[in-house]
Amino acid sequence: MSVKRLCGILRTFYLIVIKQMQERNIVLVGPMGAGKTTIGRMLARELGFVFEDSDKVIEERCGADIPWIFDVEGEQGFRARESAIIKELGEREGLVLATGGGAVLAPENRQALAGCGVVVYLRATVDQQFERTHRDKNRPLLQADNPREVLSRLFAIRDPIYTELADIIILTDNKSPKSVVKQILSKLSGVTAE
Repeated sequence: MSVKRLCGILRTFYLIVIKQMQERNIVLVGPMGAGKTTIGRMLARELGFVFEDSDKVIEERCGADIPWIFDVEGEQGFRARESAIIKELGEREGLVLATGGGAVLAPENRQALAGCGVVVYLRATVDQQFERTHRDKNRPLLQADNPREVLSRLFAIRDPIYTELADIIILTDNKSPKSVVKQILSKLSGVTAE
């Protein structure tokens, strides 16, 4: 089979997936460093959807970055803002939504996320998370003496929640964002056909 023919078949496949998902969103959940923002942008481009990152929307609305919000309002203040944004974005259609790692902690967020579309858990091991995040100063929870220990503790708490919430689970360790997007598209066709 020629490359041109294969590309045509893949394009038809993607168009079918898009048609099946016209009124559904894709919600990306997972820990810090799993690739939600990078993969979300690429996935939205492939599907012709709008991409939103809940943390970025919060920063834009507040006119301040996440660490500042944590410093001034504490984690509880940030989580209240996060819940409001998730509820608002979940009411839209044709959206790929990347959430913050802790968004799934609040039951109302889990309900909103599950109700607004297909939930994809981008799973990354603690080693991979640490590799991708240990130099990032924009992650308030990791500004600790032992960030790897923090990541391990968060993973132990959050992994079961992500797993229970997810319609699709994709391991992102040592995979290119492009290959993860292809895996998601492939799995979405099975979810939307059900």
